[in-house]
Amino acid sequence: MHLINDVPTFVDQQKGYINVVVDVPRGSNNKYEYDHVLGCFRLDRVIHSSMYYPVDYGFIPQTLSEDGDPCDVCLLTTNPTFTGCIIKARPIGILYTCDNAGDDPKIIAVPTSDVDPRRDEVHHIDDLGHHMKEELFTIFKQIKFLEHEKYDKVEVKGFGSILEAQQEILTSMERYFKTKE
Repeated sequence: MHLINDVPTFVDQQKGYINVVVDVPRGSNNKYEYDHVLGCFRLDRVIHSSMYYPVDYGFIPQTLSEDGDPCDVCLLTTNPTFTGCIIKARPIGILYTCDNAGDDPKIIAVPTSDVDPRRDEVHHIDDLGHHMKEELFTIFKQIKFLEHEKYDKVEVKGFGSILEAQQEILTSMERYFKTKE
């Protein structure tokens, strides 16, 4: 099974529930990426600083962002999962970032309540509270800091609403399917 091409974007489009494929488990500083050609995960790099991902980090299948990769997701899990785990989630907002490859927004999501009810009260990005938002902002501002030769441009522009996240998913989905025509 190819995790980008064979897994649908939505579990339930009417409810807005998406599939998230985990690249990097929470707490890891190993940056794994799905190899589109081989259909498996590979270690892209170890983060060059002492930082680690404060969330499970992954992608939404059957999407394509402007940077040429599937749409990125920061998934707020209770415990780290594992690389390749597919989780039913619901978006709550978006973090706008860009680097040398172009605009690279991150969908912020939580597991659906049947997967993990601990985030039931989180419906919008502002429900996360100041500290969690600062952690997300900081990780993407600093994660590539020591990789000057590869990334000389890293911007974190700020957070957007659940509606902006949903629109980004739909736009990325359209972009993906246009490449399949």
